Amino acid sequence: MTGDRATGDRVTGDLPPLAAWGAEGLALTPLPGGHRNLVLRGQGGGRDLVFKTTRRDEAALRWLGPVQDAARAAGLRAPGLIASAAGHLRVEGWTCEPWLPGVPAEAADLARIAPLVDRFHRNARPLPQRPGFVAAAEAGPRTAAGDLDLPAMPGDLAAACLRAWAPLAGQPMTALHGDLGPGNILMTVDGPALIDWDEARRDAPLFDLAALMQADDAVAARACLAWEVAVCWHVEPARARRLARGLRAG
Repeated sequence: MTGDRATGDRVTGDLPPLAAWGAEGLALTPLPGGHRNLVLRGQGGGRDLVFKTTRRDEAALRWLGPVQDAARAAGLRAPGLIASAAGHLRVEGWTCEPWLPGVPAEAADLARIAPLVDRFHRNARPLPQRPGFVAAAEAGPRTAAGDLDLPAMPGDLAAACLRAWAPLAGQPMTALHGDLGPGNILMTVDGPALIDWDEARRDAPLFDLAALMQADDAVAARACLAWEVAVCWHVEPARARRLARGLRAG
């Protein structure tokens, strides 16, 4: 989470520039689950929006458009970013998207969602890498891209990550969601929805499938563990160091 603060059920500190989206006067309340970014819900005047802080640049945000189109063509819902009145997806470090009502998916839902995610992956195979990002198998000791900063990690741990990703070399890649945790899959009245696309990139499908319990082999488990350690090293250091114990022990 950023340096912005939420106190009780009201927000203090820096706020999204509501006027950029013609949303002045919306009542803002914090939403749970934003481990890396501040997430606020804005309601009023018949509008229901979600505002998030972001570290992504405009090009990385625009890349999401065709990726989410591929997910929708597969039968998944995906809330797209709303451009500001000036046509920007990012304004003063904030994005805006529609609120989707729904409940988090349960374990019993994952088997039904998995074929839709597989169809999404097939639809998205022709899409390029997200600007500024890199796939796990393409990373090297000096890689600093997306959420990876391997030179800033302890050398033995960065090397362990690279060894975990080496078996992925040559595997087919596709654009993927990248963070299919329980809170990012919603069951809505119109079908399953994938939210929070912040970590989306082009990479091996197993990074999505493992989260759906559809890739449970040792290679997938270790590759996913290494990715979590690497991308959390700066933004969620306590979690990264806890996970790193398992990576070093393996």
